[in-house]
Amino acid sequence: MKRTAKWLFVFVALGGFASAPAARAWGCKGHQTITYLAELHLTPEAKQMVHQLLTDNPIDPALKRWCGSGGLDEMADSSTWADDYRDLDRTVNKNHPTADWHYIDIPFGAAKDQVEQFCPPGGCVTKAITEQLAILKNKNAPGPDRAMALRFILHFVGDLHQPLHAADNDDHGGNCVPLKYFRRNPHLRKGSYTPNLHHIWDTEMVEAGMQGADPAEFADTLEAQFADSFAGWQQDGVRVDAWAWESHGHAIETAYGALAVNIAAEPAGVTVKSCADDNNIGDRMLHKHIVVSAAYEDTAQSVIEERLAQAGIRLAMILNDVAKTTP
Repeated sequence: MKRTAKWLFVFVALGGFASAPAARAWGCKGHQTITYLAELHLTPEAKQMVHQLLTDNPIDPALKRWCGSGGLDEMADSSTWADDYRDLDRTVNKNHPTADWHYIDIPFGAAKDQVEQFCPPGGCVTKAITEQLAILKNKNAPGPDRAMALRFILHFVGDLHQPLHAADNDDHGGNCVPLKYFRRNPHLRKGSYTPNLHHIWDTEMVEAGMQGADPAEFADTLEAQFADSFAGWQQDGVRVDAWAWESHGHAIETAYGALAVNIAAEPAGVTVKSCADDNNIGDRMLHKHIVVSAAYEDTAQSVIEERLAQAGIRLAMILNDVAKTTP
């Protein structure tokens, strides 16, 4: 796909969001990196379970795949499926929208023990992981259902570790925070702003840190970089709400907090469906003239790399546990 066509797609997709951040958490390469790292830590039983479910129940070849699948193994390929399925929901399967399952809007000023209350009736990423994990663990569930649950988990564990998928300031998780990203000046197109805070955390800064490595190579880099931390992360066990709170903290402290311009908390209880709501939140942020500096990117990348590594190790921990308890 040509670069201009790719960005046109992003603008259109962002212009169509309602209450959800429309960007794809971690982008293609971030999600693929997470699964490659997880694969390094799967038990033989977990590898067999994943392989069996994914090969016996392949992805619908008619589904439009944004990231493509060339050169990827089945697990890495499946890691981005939930975004494609979400896009299908928006256009075809409107009675079962899964867009809300990719994030949890924890507002500025929330307390750690309030995480669960910010999950709406339609679901959120923490609830989705819990529910899909129950399906995956159920050995009596149909194979296609378990494979779908696995693909959701491969993706949502990654989503949960993206800081801007666990924080919101009436700005669609940072999608309505335009900024200057090196030579790219922010501008409005089809109701959305680009570059924006959410998207540079999803894609631009992830890929800048990869320095041209493919996801499998970058997974090896993270494996070496964070090896001393793995045991501690594993010892904490599966604590989905705690992982959401970690992401929220990184959003407040770094994604927003490390910007040179102060971003104050917006009034609570405001209904926001577009960047024009909340007294034109997008335009107000645009006129703050936020600039991403090299220092900000360096700080952000240290958080990004740790969150990718944590997601990979925790994903492996989840799948190993499922394989151990589910013949």
